[in-house]
Amino acid sequence: MALIVHKYGGTSMGSVERIQNVARRVAKWRAAGHRMVVVPSAMSGETNRLIALAREIQAQPDPRELDMIASTGEQVSVGLLAMALKALGTDAISYTGWQVPVRTDSAYTKARILSIDDARVRADLDAGRVVIVTGFQGIDELGHVTTLGRGGSDTSAVAIAAALKADECLIYTDVDGVYTTDPRVVPEARRLERITFEEMLEMASLGSKVLQIRSVEFAGKYRVKTRVLSSLTPPDVPLQVEANSGTLITFEEDTSMEQAVISGIAFNRDEAKITVMNVPDRPGIAFQILGPIADANIDVDMIIQNQSVGGMTDFSFTVHRNEYQKALDVLEGKVRETIKAGDIVGDPKICKVSAVGIGMRSHVGIASQMFRTLSEEGINIQMISTSEIKISVVIEDKYMELAVRALHKAFGLDQPAAAIGA
Repeated sequence: MALIVHKYGGTSMGSVERIQNVARRVAKWRAAGHRMVVVPSAMSGETNRLIALAREIQAQPDPRELDMIASTGEQVSVGLLAMALKALGTDAISYTGWQVPVRTDSAYTKARILSIDDARVRADLDAGRVVIVTGFQGIDELGHVTTLGRGGSDTSAVAIAAALKADECLIYTDVDGVYTTDPRVVPEARRLERITFEEMLEMASLGSKVLQIRSVEFAGKYRVKTRVLSSLTPPDVPLQVEANSGTLITFEEDTSMEQAVISGIAFNRDEAKITVMNVPDRPGIAFQILGPIADANIDVDMIIQNQSVGGMTDFSFTVHRNEYQKALDVLEGKVRETIKAGDIVGDPKICKVSAVGIGMRSHVGIASQMFRTLSEEGINIQMISTSEIKISVVIEDKYMELAVRALHKAFGLDQPAAAIGA
């Protein structure tokens, strides 16, 4: 039978009753003959509690010690789940990331996985055990415990699936799949039966919270078939039904290019725009502006340099709203006088709305349809960014929900999948 990796989020592990339900679900898959590896998160709220404790001791916690503390939540989860499986008569064993080991770099609180030794896990699988491995954590070359950053359990699960060459990685969450947009904004949003890695990566990077971006990158790079499905369904639902539920994230060649031009509408409220005005239009000016921003560890998203008029131009870019003031301070302190720029103005009340779909590669007129739809709603576009499968616009954040609803309808995403491809 197949080698399957299950990942369960904090909500799925949020209580003893829910852990027992997870155990029943895993035992069902094991009883069907599958070789099982399970990667659970810490119990819901536990990581936040541990970090809050650390900050009571030290306002800016030492990163290494913070990883030591934060990693304990998952250790509790794997032990409890192993006990719950044994109580059902299913042999199981739990491991921390450092026991496997999952090797990472030494970037505490945001480490990256370098390699995974699969020997110990395979030996237990061969012995018929369910292997439970902590998500979110690993060990560096000096033997120090590291964590992968928030949402890192998704990355752990996909990375372990890649190392084991698993047949599929199932990500169990509190939602039942990937939707055409957020159902809280558009009640008519539909669950997608499948989506490509490219589309999912764009959706995740543009604001969709279903999967952590790095997990999608890992899945695409190592070609790990990944399925997002709900852990809130009854654990005794027939396995064949469960195995085909949710949304399958897969390869482009496994999808129909004619099924849909646009797969989803993504949005992100956490944007802020900054414009450096009257900038000398000369070689290297973009680096002189954005170099100090990068040195301050501020991520820049969309960038626009206007047409030069009389040798001067305006230079605009977006940053995360939480880093807006920091970016302004850097520009005022290290950039403005150096390049002899004019005013520096900003707007923290913007958002980004994006249309995503691999069908753009073979269809024309997508951009014009998007811009016409926004125009008909009286929504002004401030910035535009495109890729082969994405068009993003920056607009005032007060128009975000209106824009998402209008675009969702304009591209027929409220219609059944068969109607879209008709």
